[in-house]
Amino acid sequence: MKKVLITGASRGIGAKCAELFALNGYDVWINYLSSEKAAEALYTSLIDKNCSAHVIKADVSDSYQVNKLLEKTGGTDILVNNAGISQTKLFTDISDTDWDKMISTNLSSAFYCCRAALPFMIRNHWGRIINISSMWGQVGGSCEVHYSAAKAGLIGLTKALAMEEGLSGITVNCIAPGVIMTDMNSHLCENDIKALKDDTPTGTLGTPEDIARAALFLADEKSSFITGQVLGVNGGFVV
Repeated sequence: MKKVLITGASRGIGAKCAELFALNGYDVWINYLSSEKAAEALYTSLIDKNCSAHVIKADVSDSYQVNKLLEKTGGTDILVNNAGISQTKLFTDISDTDWDKMISTNLSSAFYCCRAALPFMIRNHWGRIINISSMWGQVGGSCEVHYSAAKAGLIGLTKALAMEEGLSGITVNCIAPGVIMTDMNSHLCENDIKALKDDTPTGTLGTPEDIARAALFLADEKSSFITGQVLGVNGGFVV
């Protein structure tokens, strides 16, 4: 049974990834930081469905905690770097604290987790790293410069690490979601949602399951010839 560690897995995209991987026979480790009740509820629901699941707390923006996290899991076959935050601010209003928190949560966390997970994958000559970026990391989002920069950095990390780890049997890919209806976008009003739907060729917004299905595909043995890629799951919003 392949082991998968999903960061930020208590809610939204991460939770749906945990559910879908678990239902497809993976040994799932649910990482969370502050949403303990949600993480425990997810864990309980998966155990009730006779899935293999574990829940583990760690701040993945802290390299020390990440190292301890991978020690406790005993390594992982598949790493889904999903933990992230968002913030809407004019560029001139972004403080040093805003910038540092955005980069550490959305980019440094993935670096720390990859670094800690790779020795186990290299020993096994097999691994899957799946980074959850954003379409704004591809094209940039107004009033989200620090978010866009962090997500663009994640794309760069993906491409470079894929080049480095290919001969070790490890693939590294990136998913760039479009507008996905999660808590992160719960602040949007009806007019905003309608405008976003109108701007999306499919006329719909995405769901966490859309992203989870893409992650499951990239983790599969049949996807072994796919690496260093950015898979846009955005309804055609960015092409």
